[in-house]
Formats: sequence, structure tokens, C-alpha cells
Amino acid sequence: MTMPKNVSTLIWSAIGGAVLCMAIGFTWGGWVTGGTARKESASAVRDAVVVALAPICVDRFKRQDDAAGKIAELGKASTWERGTVVAKSGFATMPGSKEADNDVARACAEMLASPPAPKT
Repeated sequence: MTMPKNVSTLIWSAIGGAVLCMAIGFTWGGWVTGGTARKESASAVRDAVVVALAPICVDRFKRQDDAAGKIAELGKASTWERGTVVAKSGFATMPGSKEADNDVARACAEMLASPPAPKT
């Protein structure tokens, strides 16, 4: 069996096309590696957990005795310390865990310190 003379050109063209396709896919096409996909999905899961648990923390914080005074105290604390204040209160510690979740505590403190504006 004899090979045509231009087989080498066809093979190199196919390789070049594949490389160009990968370059375009990873640059503009939104392709990612498996490691990047795992990191992004873990981050999305963590964000979803915080979004789900922060309102529970807010509700627990508001149900305590002298909640208005505690919220005022929280408002006086610096923005950097608010998460720590909520974490120390114990309301960011979810059932089944031993320690307060710092991300939940920060989100809870943010929700408590700046309540949503009423709709008009």
C-alpha cells in the first residue's frame, strides 16, 4: 500500500487544528480542567451552605433576651469584629458542630448590622 505524498501535511494540519481548538476552548470557550472544576464546585457548595445557615443564625440571635441591645452592641463593633462577636455568642454554632462557622458568623453579623431596607 502506498501513501499519498500529502499525508504528512494532512497529519500536521490535524495536529495544528487540534491545538488551535484547545487554545480557543480554554481561552474563550469556558473550558476548565478537572482541578479547577472541583475548586469552583467546592466554593459554590460552601457559598450555598453559608447562604442557607446565615438566616438561621440571624433568627437565633434575634430570639435571645435583650436582642435589641445586643444588635445595637453589634452595630457599635467594627466591621472586622462583628463576625467574632456573633461567633462568641454561640449562635453561629450549628447543631452537630463543636465550633462556630466563621463564614456563617460573618454573614450573620452583616445581616444583623445592616437590615434590608423596606420595600416602598
